[in-house]
Amino acid sequence: MSSIFPEPISDLPEVDIPVEGAKGYLSKGENNQVIFMEFSKDVDIPEHSHESQWEVVVNGRVDLDVGGIKKTYRRGDTFFIPKGVKHSGRVYAGYASVAFFNEKQRYKKK
Repeated sequence: MSSIFPEPISDLPEVDIPVEGAKGYLSKGENNQVIFMEFSKDVDIPEHSHESQWEVVVNGRVDLDVGGIKKTYRRGDTFFIPKGVKHSGRVYAGYASVAFFNEKQRYKKK
């Protein structure tokens, strides 16, 4: 899969995302992470929770259920998932995003 992201981003360390068809690049701060994610397959994300997450959709579509509220997000949309709120969703092939996690160890390098 060729990356939607330019070389300075695709040269970042790749992260270990335990989802088939998902790929991500890690930019890490002292207490948080920014992940540049892209998906080559449709993926169902099971319900889970973690520290807060803010995301901007760069390409494609994702259907999310955040705390029982279902919404669809497309290119240019943003969403916020507060700390500890259970969420799940369906990510469609071609989806790409930039996600901020208020957690320094959310993802590990591959």
